Amino acid sequence: MVIVLKPYASKMQIDTLIKEIEKENVSVQRIIGSNLTILGLIGDTASIDIDKLAVNDIVHKAMRIQEPFKRANIMFHPEKSIIKVGDNVIGGEKIVSIAGPCSVETEEQIVEIANRVKESGATFLRGGAFKPRSSPYSFQGLGYNGLKLLNIAKEETGLNIVSEILSANMLDTFMEKVDIIQVGARNMQNFVLLKELGKINKPILLKRGLSATIEEWLMSAEYIMAGGNQNVILCERGIRTFEKYTRNTLDLSAVPAIKKLSHLPIIVDPSHATGMWWMVESMARGAIAVGADGIMVEVHNNPEKALSDGQQSITPDAFSNLMNSLRIIAGAIGREI
Repeated sequence: MVIVLKPYASKMQIDTLIKEIEKENVSVQRIIGSNLTILGLIGDTASIDIDKLAVNDIVHKAMRIQEPFKRANIMFHPEKSIIKVGDNVIGGEKIVSIAGPCSVETEEQIVEIANRVKESGATFLRGGAFKPRSSPYSFQGLGYNGLKLLNIAKEETGLNIVSEILSANMLDTFMEKVDIIQVGARNMQNFVLLKELGKINKPILLKRGLSATIEEWLMSAEYIMAGGNQNVILCERGIRTFEKYTRNTLDLSAVPAIKKLSHLPIIVDPSHATGMWWMVESMARGAIAVGADGIMVEVHNNPEKALSDGQQSITPDAFSNLMNSLRIIAGAIGREI
């Protein structure tokens, strides 16, 4: 349930109302916006008389939320969330770009790519240090040494780092070494990990699961937010369908759907979605056109020799061309890159 309060409600009146509501064994989260104060009720609200609430002097309106996700719901939080990462924000008018290799391979490789994507306007540097691969015989990443190399590239370029965590026992290191912690598609419903990520105050990039519905995806975000961490960024990366031509099927309709259902920012990963480098640019342009708050693209200086996912990586020159075209699209819809 959501209760929208009148603008003139005093702190004492709000505190009194909250105490009365909490007698019904529900928890109340107070959200203070620029124009409105909203109370979000979490728990079994069946016993709460919504008509009685509606006649309270400080209540503008009370509404029941049918969806199981509450904190991620736009009714609970009508103003879109802005996630701050260093000097950058995700979810504002400026569209962000996250670029870098699937896997960190060498210091020379990651530093060169970081410099090149920064020159083209990238906002963040992505790079996999730990790689959850379908085959146990595939390259699994450099591990903690990969995080060390990412930080060398960060010192060189100033770009904040995005990298994927695999388990909760890595959290202390990721808190120190990574600016945005990525939860991969295979871990979207690793609820033990999500609960631990809810206890920290660091941005979480939550990728959509391989076959996850939008509601299941938002419920995973709810796990993180229920723990207290509201800094969640959603990432559409394609879902598994009957189509075999592409690696996955990029669901661009998820972007406007999320915008309607949730206040959380959403970015699109066209690299994993298509699995083909020559599709990445067109799908990235489509993502911006439908309203995504950013893109995440795999960029490699020598895709043919990449240790992982070279077939879906674009070159630094192609990334530069892509950014130039995205600026035009962003301007056409009243945003900027």
